[in-house]
Amino acid sequence: MYTAHPDRYAEMPYRRTGRSGLKLPAISLGLWHNFGPADRTVETQRAILRRAFDLGVTHFDLANNYGPPPGAAEAAFGEALKADLAAYRDELIISTKAGYLMWPGPYGEWGSRKYLLSSLDQSLTRMGLDYVDIFYSHRPDPDTPLEETMGALHTAVQQGKALYVGISNYSAEQTREAARILGELGTPLLIHQPRYSMLDRRPEDGGLLDALDELQVGSIVFSPLEQGLLTGRYLDGIPEDSRAASDSPFLNSDAVTEDLVQQLRELNDIAKGRGQTLAQLALAWVLRGGRVTSALVGASSPKHYRGQRGHDRQPGLRPGGTGEDRRDRQGV
Repeated sequence: MYTAHPDRYAEMPYRRTGRSGLKLPAISLGLWHNFGPADRTVETQRAILRRAFDLGVTHFDLANNYGPPPGAAEAAFGEALKADLAAYRDELIISTKAGYLMWPGPYGEWGSRKYLLSSLDQSLTRMGLDYVDIFYSHRPDPDTPLEETMGALHTAVQQGKALYVGISNYSAEQTREAARILGELGTPLLIHQPRYSMLDRRPEDGGLLDALDELQVGSIVFSPLEQGLLTGRYLDGIPEDSRAASDSPFLNSDAVTEDLVQQLRELNDIAKGRGQTLAQLALAWVLRGGRVTSALVGASSPKHYRGQRGHDRQPGLRPGGTGEDRRDRQGV
């Protein structure tokens, strides 16, 4: 029987999410690619969760379509939760999302009230839960009034099936409007989940981070390691067993150009100069200045979490470091 490490909260920093009372770990576990596939055994999945929790990772992020196939990640997580972490449910923050295709017909995706609430019920069943801590609208729906989509999130809270609500992949303007609608309903917008990394700075360029600051809404970023590019695995080109080598829909070989590899090498040199790995540098960078609440990382084996710790060990890369450090990072 699993017993959590008694010192699991000793080193992980926790950050308040926006103006809420909820704190998230600086590093959270995302279950996008690494839960559900047939090449991951149940024991490996359970070991990943146990390892993460022992290191102070209290937040596990899912979505209805994570797998493959869709729903597989939630089902696998539910089994692992029941086997190992059920006794620690009150120490966990579990989130899920709805927005992408889950079943045939006009009610199987996007942002209608029918789809979102039906999907949440299915997610709870797959995970064996009575509620999730955070329920997200996974993407804006161009054909559904935002009032309906946000109203469905509000209903999920009113029904006791979610404690907080969030949005993902919304623009700055859409985020402001979503926050306004939810505020009028009495269910504050807790958090936004955008893609953000040293190689993808759209949340800065599009004004999203500024909007979140103004609204006092938290943020948790996905792909801070840019599909593995910022882990150090691509410093000598494309590894045979990598995501790019398999021409994944999320990273194909054409994207790994000579210029990109050279950029990764330069970043790796900066990381070594700071006493960090490239992955640790990348995580410290997105967490700099306190604008991002938490960074989502994945793991295909328990050992991967050993290498991702240390994002805050180098004083110059701690969130809110010195002015000189911040100037250095702006050029990255």
